[in-house]
Amino acid sequence: MLFNSYIFIFAFLPIVLLGFHLSSKYLSQTKVLLWLVVSSLFFYGWWNISYLVLITFSIGFNYIISYYLRSNKAKAALILGIFVNIAMLGYYKYANFFIENLNYISNSHYAIENIILPLAISFFTFQQITYLIDSYKGITKDHDFIHYCLFVTFFPQLIAGPIVHHKEMLPQFLKKENTGLKVNNISIGLTIFLIGLFKKVVIADSMGALATPIFNLAEQGVEITMLEAWGAALAYSLQLYFDFSGYSDMAIGLARMFNIKLPVNFFSPYKSKNIIEFWRRWHITLSNFLKDYIYIPLGGSRNGKIKQLSNLLITMLIGGLWHGAGWTFIIWGGMHGLFLIINHLWLNWKERVVSSQYLDKTITKLIAWLITILALILSWVIFRAETLNGAITMYSAMFGFNGLSLPNSISTLAPALPSIFPDANIMTNGVGIFSEGSNDAKIIIACIIVLYFPNTLEWMHITKPALNMEHFFKKKYNYKLSYWEQSAKHARLMAMIAMIVILSLGDVSEFLYFQF
Repeated sequence: MLFNSYIFIFAFLPIVLLGFHLSSKYLSQTKVLLWLVVSSLFFYGWWNISYLVLITFSIGFNYIISYYLRSNKAKAALILGIFVNIAMLGYYKYANFFIENLNYISNSHYAIENIILPLAISFFTFQQITYLIDSYKGITKDHDFIHYCLFVTFFPQLIAGPIVHHKEMLPQFLKKENTGLKVNNISIGLTIFLIGLFKKVVIADSMGALATPIFNLAEQGVEITMLEAWGAALAYSLQLYFDFSGYSDMAIGLARMFNIKLPVNFFSPYKSKNIIEFWRRWHITLSNFLKDYIYIPLGGSRNGKIKQLSNLLITMLIGGLWHGAGWTFIIWGGMHGLFLIINHLWLNWKERVVSSQYLDKTITKLIAWLITILALILSWVIFRAETLNGAITMYSAMFGFNGLSLPNSISTLAPALPSIFPDANIMTNGVGIFSEGSNDAKIIIACIIVLYFPNTLEWMHITKPALNMEHFFKKKYNYKLSYWEQSAKHARLMAMIAMIVILSLGDVSEFLYFQF
């Protein structure tokens, strides 16, 4: 059941909201939360009922271990808990990858049954590992089983995050005032949900329609040209941006309808001026998990610069592997590890050598942003590619090894280009993304939205829609677009967006982060 499907919007969500309201009026708080647990398990089981066996076992096992750890502080129990979680994740997500590589190295033919990857296993596994570790440290409290179940299964964030922390969520579930429907929260939540839905079905899916055919050709080994490859890479970068941004908005909006605030997970990452800043804005909860439970335990920055940089690389390799069982994801993680290393070395050198008067100039910031966005676009290519060969085909085209095919709109430039690029194979009548004006317009509009519009949380800042927002609002809101408010003007705007979205729901597509 997808957030962007008719059955979710017009059946599941209204029924769950109605049940939440009625149970809050007539039943105890525990039974209200039980209704949300049952609804969330139904939501998860809708995909595949067999998934329920795995998630219920995972919840029961981790709750028992955490209960034991709070009173016994037994390191062996903690190791057992982490091992079982990692083993489950490893089997379902990485077993086939391991066997394939073993067969390749040893020239053997080991076979394993086709393992279906359960949705959200990476998310709920990481959440529960943090709970176990904090139980061992004495940070968690003695929580009721129903509360723990809701912490793991709460459907707005279950499938693709954010990766929530118990100290953020459980206190909210325990508040009596968070039960029952509140009109103000419904209004705020519905607005955020509709904006996210618009990002997904109108922008992200249209960018996907531009990127997918070119990437598919690359996987088939078909030679594509430079403009086609760069167009597809840019389109996919925008697709992933709006897809993940849309999901993050929808998750926050849905949770707010139930009087719950989720943490910020996405905050205009393409406005970043370096890779360090990017990872403070992109998948923020994953970045925090990797920092708190991998980078810092490895030693962080405590043992010298070389150790710090190696810890960064290891952490990002693990982050890449978390995204998927494939060498493309590992290489992508390694690329970002190297980007972060270069970024840290540059900052260290800059502080000693470069005068601050040059760093504050607009042109310097623009160059920094351009370098960052080019690095991101290049890294997304291997992130998107299904195979290493597909990625190599794309990179070959992007760096001009297959020639430059100009679209008809700018074919008049062809005679002049050989003098500038004497070795380039210049062709006309190019096909692909930059061959049609309408496609150009879609990409340009998407870029304008990314770079010049406030994000959803900025626009709705006065409603405090999410947790941990204070870290992202140190600068003054300086957009010409006024803050959101409960007014007739904004109600009409949301009604128009809702109409556009409903009319665009024909072909329902999964969110990209569902595969992780």
